[in-house]
Amino acid sequence: MNLPVVVVLASGRGERFAASGGTGSKLQALLGGRPVLQRTLDAVRASGLPFHVEDAGHEGMGDSIAAGVRAVPDAPGWLVLPGDLPLVQPATLLAVAQALQAHSVVVPAFNGARGHPVGFAAACGPELMALEGKQGAARVVRAWGATELIVNDAGAVTDIDTVDDLAAAERLLGG
Repeated sequence: MNLPVVVVLASGRGERFAASGGTGSKLQALLGGRPVLQRTLDAVRASGLPFHVEDAGHEGMGDSIAAGVRAVPDAPGWLVLPGDLPLVQPATLLAVAQALQAHSVVVPAFNGARGHPVGFAAACGPELMALEGKQGAARVVRAWGATELIVNDAGAVTDIDTVDDLAAAERLLGG
């Protein structure tokens, strides 16, 4: 398999986390005694896929995705993974990477909810590199038509945006 690069987005400001009563960075908040971002990176490393952490501090998700893809422009594809998905399973990353061999855009879904990582084939590169602002890659997903990949992984849809999200993830981790 021609391995896509996982682009881990770790440059957000975490404003919703702070507004919900969180202190410090949501990516450094402890989940099961380890920082959220560390748990996400552990899953990426366990998948064996190459990765790039985009943590330069960008205005919006679109800017972060564009910078991450520009950092590894010759990749055969990219899996865009926000750093605040600490429960995502390595098997989900591998399943999206595998599905990307046959599709231009792959979005994992769990219990009817779309999640991450979103996989993009190399052909999507120019559009991803041109992203800016807060919208992320939704328009690229729409333009290319996403293939939904059903996964058995609550971690694909469990992001940490608020203190309540962190508590819910702690419950999932413990259960």
